Amino acid sequence: MATIKDVAERAGVTVTTVSRVLNNRGYISEATRRKVYLAMEELDYRPNELARSFHKNSSRLIGLIVPTVANPFFGELTSYVETSAYEHGYKILICNSHFDPDQEKQYVEMLKSNLVQGIILGSTPLNVSEFSNLKYPIVTFDYKLFDFPYIRSDNYEGGRIATELLIRKGCKKLAHICGNLRANMFGVERYQAFQHTASAYGVETVVVETDTMGVRREDTEAAVRNLFDRHPDVDGVFVSSDLVAYCVMNRCLEIGKSVPEELKIVGYDNIAITSLVKPYLSTVGQPLQRMAACAVETILRQIAGEPIQIDNKFAVELIERETT
Repeated sequence: MATIKDVAERAGVTVTTVSRVLNNRGYISEATRRKVYLAMEELDYRPNELARSFHKNSSRLIGLIVPTVANPFFGELTSYVETSAYEHGYKILICNSHFDPDQEKQYVEMLKSNLVQGIILGSTPLNVSEFSNLKYPIVTFDYKLFDFPYIRSDNYEGGRIATELLIRKGCKKLAHICGNLRANMFGVERYQAFQHTASAYGVETVVVETDTMGVRREDTEAAVRNLFDRHPDVDGVFVSSDLVAYCVMNRCLEIGKSVPEELKIVGYDNIAITSLVKPYLSTVGQPLQRMAACAVETILRQIAGEPIQIDNKFAVELIERETT
């Protein structure tokens, strides 16, 4: 593979001259430019655009940290972020943390070394302290991190309408499956709305917390199995993740509980699979495509030094299908 030194030798100029031609810096005669470009063509030389962009601190790369794109929600989020970034002339560097603090820390180090121009945190950071002194463009999803801007859906309203739907359908004992309630996540508002609404109607409730919310299947299945072992009389479940809602449906198949006749289920997110696999899942839809575009635009505004909105909250909608 040809190098910049090979191009310089073929063109009969110095490496510095070739570099100045590539970066369009300083005065270079037209004749010299032609010699350099001809040498590049003859040698099939391709300049390292990434290395050049690092030198100019303009990689036009945005880092996206998610637990794993194998999870349908984060896969869809990644796709929407990538599409939006591409429309603005940027590319995405996708980082799967797999809930590993060391992996996440290495990705943050990339930001510090200017490998990317900004980072979008698609889930709760595992090393909060790593972000405390960063002066780089950052956007978080559903999580408040210091003074960085964040993207969220109207979690409280989503929890309210989901719970009211189950109550209207005649459910007498409701369960809510959610993430870690001690985490500083806006998703906790779904739990709060669930409890407030159920209490207002005098409906009994059960709450199940799971740290990984479907990302680690074995943990999720154990939490769902434990719910039905301890509370077989639950007749309505509001789940803070569509993927976990399907774990609930699988358990119902295993124990012979029919959906929606004996158990009604409402998810959250409205990922694509909810309208592809029967029974079609009733869920609370959040506008993930618009939220992803907002995250990218907020990063770009920070890069450009333009004013930004810190709290970016999006309305949700109740989508009733076959599980209620």
